[in-house]
Amino acid sequence: MRRRIVRLRTLTATAALALAASLLSPQPGSAADEPPPAADYCEGQCADVLPPGASGNATLAEILAHRVFGTQPAHAEDQLGPYDKLSSGYPSLTDDKLTEFFNDASFGVRDGQVASVTKPRDDVTITRDKKYGIPHIKGSTRYGTEFGAGFAAGQDRLWLIDLFRHIGRGQLTSFAGGAPANQGLEQQFWPQAPYTEEDLEKQVEYIKSTQGERGKQAMEDAQAYIDGLNAYRTKSKNGRYFPGEYVLTGKIDAITNAGEIEPFKVTDMIALASVVGGLFGNGGGGEVDVALSLLKAQEKYGVEKGTQVWESFRARNDPESVQTIHDGTSFPYAGKPENARGTAMPDPGSVEREQLVYDREGGAKPTSGDKAAKDPVKAPEKLKPLQGMYDKGVLPSDLFRRDGQKKGMSNALVVSGKHTASGNPVAVFGPQTGYFAPQLLMQQELQGPGISARGVSFAGVGMYVQLGRGQDYAWSATSAGQDITDTYAVELCEPGGGAPTKQSAHYLHHGTCTPMEKMERKNAWKPTVADSTAAGSYRMQVFRTKYGVVTHRASVGGKPVAYVSLRSTYRHEADSIIGFQMLNDPTYVKDASTFKKAAQNISYAFNWFYADSRDTAYYNSGANPERAKDIDPALPVKAQQAYEWRDFDPANNTSAQTPAAEHPQSVNQDYYISWNNKQAKDFSTAGFGVSAVHRGDLLDGRVKKLTEQGGVTRAKLTQAMSEAAVTDLRGEQVLPELLKVLRSKPVTDPAQAKAVQQLEAWQQAGSQRNQTAAGSKKYAHPDAVRIMDAWWPLLIEAEFKPGMGKDLYDSLTAQLGTDESPSAGHGPTGAHAGSAFQYGWWGFADKDLRSVLGEPVKGGLGEKYCGEGKLDACRDALLTTLTQAAAKPANEVYPGDASCSAGDQWCADSVVHRALGGITHGPIQWQNRPTYQQVVEFPEHR
Repeated sequence: MRRRIVRLRTLTATAALALAASLLSPQPGSAADEPPPAADYCEGQCADVLPPGASGNATLAEILAHRVFGTQPAHAEDQLGPYDKLSSGYPSLTDDKLTEFFNDASFGVRDGQVASVTKPRDDVTITRDKKYGIPHIKGSTRYGTEFGAGFAAGQDRLWLIDLFRHIGRGQLTSFAGGAPANQGLEQQFWPQAPYTEEDLEKQVEYIKSTQGERGKQAMEDAQAYIDGLNAYRTKSKNGRYFPGEYVLTGKIDAITNAGEIEPFKVTDMIALASVVGGLFGNGGGGEVDVALSLLKAQEKYGVEKGTQVWESFRARNDPESVQTIHDGTSFPYAGKPENARGTAMPDPGSVEREQLVYDREGGAKPTSGDKAAKDPVKAPEKLKPLQGMYDKGVLPSDLFRRDGQKKGMSNALVVSGKHTASGNPVAVFGPQTGYFAPQLLMQQELQGPGISARGVSFAGVGMYVQLGRGQDYAWSATSAGQDITDTYAVELCEPGGGAPTKQSAHYLHHGTCTPMEKMERKNAWKPTVADSTAAGSYRMQVFRTKYGVVTHRASVGGKPVAYVSLRSTYRHEADSIIGFQMLNDPTYVKDASTFKKAAQNISYAFNWFYADSRDTAYYNSGANPERAKDIDPALPVKAQQAYEWRDFDPANNTSAQTPAAEHPQSVNQDYYISWNNKQAKDFSTAGFGVSAVHRGDLLDGRVKKLTEQGGVTRAKLTQAMSEAAVTDLRGEQVLPELLKVLRSKPVTDPAQAKAVQQLEAWQQAGSQRNQTAAGSKKYAHPDAVRIMDAWWPLLIEAEFKPGMGKDLYDSLTAQLGTDESPSAGHGPTGAHAGSAFQYGWWGFADKDLRSVLGEPVKGGLGEKYCGEGKLDACRDALLTTLTQAAAKPANEVYPGDASCSAGDQWCADSVVHRALGGITHGPIQWQNRPTYQQVVEFPEHR
């Protein structure tokens, strides 16, 4: 039996004593000997960057000065320029020029570069460098090191941490205001991770009681971190240099200093961890809507043919998809069984989404156009430039969409030393976490007993570096998204034996009629300077069962059921802390093998990459549940004991999990790429969108070519990443097939011929969306880019909708949007999000067009769609839509928004950091690349 609680490998008595001795720390407040400098084996060949800058706090005076005079607080955007310049500077990049675009990520601060030294306790110092103001935390005790990390987090991200703990607790509107986007966001997130305070406390105790000495130490580290954060909270409040957003949201009076910044607790970190995991480390879910799309396919084609067609679009194991492990090694997981058992398909027309919001009052009541009523406060004259800055919400309302299509994510390029110029591995990797101001991530260096690392952590849970480098190794991750969330159909019942209805609040659990647990969150707000939404309130309500939280009501076989969502990491939001602790411990991670063991202790679904001077490695982490035999995880399952996860215990939501050997993993493959693509052969995808064309192809083709040529350097690998970052996936991967169809006969119409020629010229030039020179804000092929942006949605509809019919087409496009161009309003920050081409129909279009052209297709679609499979008819459909697209002026294709005027193509694509506070930043050239990025090559090893 492989239970979650056997997560930490058993320690020998000697090892346990050694671990305890290494982590023992003096009592708080006591001093210890200054630790020796940490060994650094990178020798100046580690670099990183995180725009816009390290500083994420701004006082009210600094916010006002920024809004009135355009000034920026120190270190608020000094990494934005270098990050932006790479898009134009990469063609001439050399290793010597890397520091023009990245920071030196060596340990410590060089002589003469110290800007400040803060000593919040006798046993820790926080040294900041002059260039970027990054905190280098050095402790002589374990407690002091972690206290310093928390204190530095307060210095750099206090408001952000406070904001996200309230999101994690489902209390965003009560904290930041009742703007409709804030209402939408908390209504989207809280049902995915509803907890009571007791639930959060139990998660802390679970880690302490089940994860051995490391678990106990982790929670001590967490408490020290919280102590440091609270120390800064108190000092900044008393010293009146706290973030100005507390004034603007009515928390503190600017004149009297009356008010409070609520103290932080360790349970806040659990809530914060649920936010991070929900954004980047989850996978699966949404099976009810998936089932509805299958029903539409069966309705269109009949059960057998409809299922075949639907499976071809679901593409669980598309043989043409790009894979991180490309040597053919198979890692079967979550596949489609030959004869599925226990599937709980809803009766047609019976599904109702569970009501969440009740008792709307005041500003919570929607008005015409779904806009909330406003009641602006009378602001002092000096604060009027800041009035209403949160009226559109602090974050996009669909940040936590539940369809399994998480946006943004990350990429990685890693090349084995066998193919590099130096003989040492080279890596360019980082998380693509959206563009916020300040960033969700925070840079730091931690040096203390049992800790030696530099990199980034999510603000508020930064006891350890989560992505970065150690003394002689570096690691990073991409979101994996494998299926760790299932939907069960619980049969409803009435306790007195009466006939149940879809609204019944009891369900059968192992034959017993069991009450659902009702969970509520009541939120209320008043207008403030920052948010003018009129005073209002509402109540959110969910029902929780032993199989998860109710999402829908329906009937199955005529019997009323509730569909519930069960995530393996629910009630275990912070268990991954053990893996991060190990990654920061220089006595634990010493090579590729120990790296993989550390990653095995991370519960969230991530792809982890590693490089030192000798080896590269990859490991896919996640609490992958062991499902009962012949269960189809893509569809809802009956909530009966025979179909439960193996060894399922609802008390702590534990179950057997797939053993480490069954997770995709590799050491020293010639190269690795990842851009949220398929991990390995037979490792089934959790949702739609991983098909014959994927943005991972933009990396794979380039890195494969470099590897075959040999002599790879940091600069060459960075160039490959940078070129992919400004390339249109549709232009590079699908336009060649489109042009083949169009050119299958001469194009005689002058307007059509011109459009085709423009597209051909753009495609031959590399299909880039990059400015002609730094600062030009013009593309080399603007008309071709405009035509492609206008054409793609038209051609997809013309290619597929006639053959599918409206109902099936609408159902499948609801599962997978057809396009994600840079100018579209998608991604973790909404429009201007940088991340693009993650989900779309380019793989479907590519397969269909090749099929119509008579070219080989592996894993083809269930039908030929374009022109019903006839080349001439397909060509006609494409030419008709191309004509429509070419006639669309730029101001229609790019209609403008708060950042850009209508018709401004470059600006429509540009990256704009979403302001989470009072400081804003201007647009930069579009780049589809990690937010935080490392470039590393270790020449030496311990």
